[in-house]
Amino acid sequence: MTLDSLVLIVKHIIDISLVWLMVYYILKNIRNNVKLTLLFKGVLIILILKLVSDWVGLTTIGLLLEYVIMWGPLALIIIFQPEIRTVLEQLGRTQLLGRHKVLTVDERERLVYELVQAIDYLRKARIGALIVLERDISLSDYIDKAKKIYADLSSDLLISIFFPNNPLHDGGVIIQGDKITCAGAVFPTSNSSKVNKKFGTRHRAALGIVEETDAISVVVSEETGRISIAVKGDLFYNLSLDDVRMMLIDELRPKQDEQEDIDEDDYDEDK
Repeated sequence: MTLDSLVLIVKHIIDISLVWLMVYYILKNIRNNVKLTLLFKGVLIILILKLVSDWVGLTTIGLLLEYVIMWGPLALIIIFQPEIRTVLEQLGRTQLLGRHKVLTVDERERLVYELVQAIDYLRKARIGALIVLERDISLSDYIDKAKKIYADLSSDLLISIFFPNNPLHDGGVIIQGDKITCAGAVFPTSNSSKVNKKFGTRHRAALGIVEETDAISVVVSEETGRISIAVKGDLFYNLSLDDVRMMLIDELRPKQDEQEDIDEDDYDEDK
């Protein structure tokens, strides 16, 4: 094997590795976005239908699908421009480990403790609240349009923000790590059928932001005092404080810890 052929092989390996790395991060960000996941599934269905129509010989449907495939990408870029921009922004960021993962175990426990303390007060006082915790996907677009705070997280501060006479109580609070970054944030509302028609803007906004990002949303109902958590495109309603505490602890755990628990469970099963 000559040096030129060896260099050529190395180039091919690097080329393929970069392509797979790009595909990996694109699929990772698509998985964290409910709308893009549905879009990806729709594109796969169209491609499968095209292959089936060509194989069976369905000329008319094949021609229609060919036009869809030809002009579909342009339409998708226009319609889903915000979601595509979010994915591209994430690919360009170095936030690979997620801000919440730099917290120590004690810091995460303190974060959950302060949140639960505030939520307990808010539910008893029937004070509406929307608290969003950032994870891997940045919420900078929403932070830029909100009122900046950049303060240490405390239950007293959260309660004062959502107090009815406070001008910021109508919006949402965004937490990065163990800091309250901003208040009065406005999030996209969900049109999902998963949301009960009786739910108001807070619940729809809580679900809307987790449909587009991997954030965690906590909602306290102003009318009933009930607590809900939205995560991974789903809304969990009427939770107890213990449920909230356990869900937050579980969702805020770094992925490497989750993987270690999975490995330990597999090891125990093998034994």
